Amino acid sequence: MSAPASTSASAAGAPLPAAERLRAAGLRATAPRVAALGVLAEQPHADADDVARGVRARIGRVSTQAAYDVLHALVGAGLVRRIEPAGSPALFELRVGDNHHHLVCRSCGEVRDVDCAVGAAPCLVPAADGTGFAVDEAEVIYWGTCARCAAA
Repeated sequence: MSAPASTSASAAGAPLPAAERLRAAGLRATAPRVAALGVLAEQPHADADDVARGVRARIGRVSTQAAYDVLHALVGAGLVRRIEPAGSPALFELRVGDNHHHLVCRSCGEVRDVDCAVGAAPCLVPAADGTGFAVDEAEVIYWGTCARCAAA
């Protein structure tokens, strides 16, 4: 799996600590927010319940609603991306801003990142149809069977 593309980097290229990323995005660096970023660094494509459990494991008590509020703030600040594969709960990841896509296994639900299908964002542009839309992103989900399930 690829490293998060936009976790913000220092001048030396190393990823910034979570608290610095939060502040740079205009958010307070609260314990639940820092913990949620840590969970997503370890569990890309986690759903909200997984994030809530991970935050609780790191800092103790936190309500499910607080975890949803944290994810909402992180998505709104552009630090986290929310994807919604059909038939699945929303999933969250740190890889933002690079217009990558996803592979989803129909059998086990595994999700993997895959780089943009064609060049740079938006990489796929609909045929000109006079809608007046200025397309800036294409979200593609490829469905299939992962190697582990195919071998089973």
